[in-house]
Amino acid sequence: MLLTACSGEGTSEGTAADKRSGARPPQGTTGGGQPAPDAAAPERNRQSEEGADKATPDPAAPDYLSTFALDVDTASYGYARTTLGNGRLPDAADIRPEEFVNSFKQGYERPKGNGFSVTVDGARIPAGSGISTASGPSDWSLLRVGLATKAAPPSSERPPASLTFVVDISGSMAGPGRLELVRKSLNILTDELRDDDSVSLVTFSDKAETRLPMTRLKGNRNKIRDAVDEMRPARSTNVEAGIMRGYEESVEGHREGVNNRVVLLSDALANTGDTKAENILERIDSARREYGITLFGVGVGSEYGDAFMERLTNKGDGHTTYVGDEEQARKVFVDQLPAHIQLRARDAKAQVAFDRKTVKQFRLIGYENRKVADEDFRDDSVDGGEVGPGHTVTALYAVRLREGASGEVAKATVRWLDPETRKAYEESGTVRTGAIEGTLWGTAPQRLQVAAVAAYFADTLRGGDLPGTPALRDLASRATKLASETDDDSVRKLATAIGQAEALRNGTAPEDGEGDGGEGEIG
Repeated sequence: MLLTACSGEGTSEGTAADKRSGARPPQGTTGGGQPAPDAAAPERNRQSEEGADKATPDPAAPDYLSTFALDVDTASYGYARTTLGNGRLPDAADIRPEEFVNSFKQGYERPKGNGFSVTVDGARIPAGSGISTASGPSDWSLLRVGLATKAAPPSSERPPASLTFVVDISGSMAGPGRLELVRKSLNILTDELRDDDSVSLVTFSDKAETRLPMTRLKGNRNKIRDAVDEMRPARSTNVEAGIMRGYEESVEGHREGVNNRVVLLSDALANTGDTKAENILERIDSARREYGITLFGVGVGSEYGDAFMERLTNKGDGHTTYVGDEEQARKVFVDQLPAHIQLRARDAKAQVAFDRKTVKQFRLIGYENRKVADEDFRDDSVDGGEVGPGHTVTALYAVRLREGASGEVAKATVRWLDPETRKAYEESGTVRTGAIEGTLWGTAPQRLQVAAVAAYFADTLRGGDLPGTPALRDLASRATKLASETDDDSVRKLATAIGQAEALRNGTAPEDGEGDGGEGEIG
């Protein structure tokens, strides 16, 4: 089961070296959360707290901190939907629950300034499994930590953008929904960008080639479209060559006061050159850091190297999404990419401190690839996540309260660096037991229920055992009801995906797949 109780799992050993390395712990190694010490603490601990002596802390005592880098990726969910629509269950290794959860609107209050708002709430999970509340609540609750940035300014108010598109034209990109979809996507974007924006185009197969040096949009849109339309599939996939050439072009075309970004469009099935994401990013590390160039990954294709793309963008100070059809492409390149161009926060991390007096056990749902050592939360040299305008980030925890607990449950703090000044800021929010007493499938906010359905769906697909997990049929029914209540087409599509997964598991013909369109909350 891929659920972590805290970044150090009771100890910091092994975590500092990981620091968002992209390594996933094997299933079953997390222990299902960290149990709290008994309410009646041993005498030596009580004496130490009172300062009566300097007893050595129990090295086996768990910590009550959970620390992770923020993640706004959604590729795992988009690729899972495409895979299900094609009549296959996705691989468990490709399922990242946080990307399922973050694919849906949560409606958090936005901050007035350039930082984050912090929302913490939750609800009781019913006893047993399923969506019925007849058996009453269990001692487990679902806790939601929600972070949001201010909406993106109008396009006319943002700084100009300097975008280098690195396009995979290998043989594997010849299939349906790949290179042809990339052409359509880039032509859509060419129509959307401003006259003072600039683009360059690099293609790669076994080697990389610059098809278009950095070029202003004004007066050159037809030239850009011609370069895009001339792309044809070639041979093998040398992602290393493409990214290195892309960063060279981005540095050469770098402009002060401009948002500089490399956009990689690929099925990420690397088979030539260095195929290790960490090694590739190390080669362009100085350009990435000195010029502040970030990497945005757009995955395509029914066969897609999801894990490889995620590692690339994690290490490249960026994020990734997935495009399966023209509707999704329009969503990404018209609505999302403009928001990705400008950053609200660099190296953003979250740390949740649980209160030992009220919390007996907790599990962070997902974020395994985003773990940060607790002691590195305020170490600004340790990599975090990049967050743009109008983004929301949600983290869900399964939290087991102590019997009769009353008081504060958790305090969530987000820390980030201003993209321009690199000055560090923090914002916090807390939640008490009274705020999580409602039942999850009864009185909880609808958007919290949507997040819960997405998380339970993801955890089921990867073989987890979250407390109170409903059957897929029950989840599909709940998603259908929520889609009607919220009038949200993306939730309806979630219900369809869950139904497809149930049918595949039962060996029956699933319902035909559909395009995404409305997932994610981008202002």
